Amino acid sequence: MKKMNKLESVLWNIAFPGFSQLLMGHYIKGLLLVVLEFVMNVNSHFNQAIMYSFLGEIDKAEAVTNYQWLMFYPCVYMFSLWDGYRSAMPKDEKYSFLPFVFGAYFVTVGLMLSPKISIFQVHPGPVFLPMLFLIPGLITGFLIKFLLSVKFQNE
Repeated sequence: MKKMNKLESVLWNIAFPGFSQLLMGHYIKGLLLVVLEFVMNVNSHFNQAIMYSFLGEIDKAEAVTNYQWLMFYPCVYMFSLWDGYRSAMPKDEKYSFLPFVFGAYFVTVGLMLSPKISIFQVHPGPVFLPMLFLIPGLITGFLIKFLLSVKFQNE
């Protein structure tokens, strides 16, 4: 079983959920995450939405997106990141799940709101708005983690 550091583990899972699990020898979990990502990606037409979004064709991105399938994506993606991180973190680290969980919550809300929200007359669509929502999600998670760590630091 390969030992990874936290950054390496997270970066492999950003590339493709389940990769760090596979590299660390957690084959069943890694394979399950890879298959889940593939099924959600194909059924939601996420790659097409990403392509259209980066080409500036947000209307096409929204038209091809299957939101019912894409709603699963943030939670599985962030779980994969957290699980890889958790496998590499020191045993005494506490509350590390909070930034990942709140990131998943906020990205999911951003995805739900994406058909309706424009920022300064720019409509970010189903790819860029959820990405933007990740920032306040991570900040919220890190803030709660910090507050809990301070409150319960002697336990």
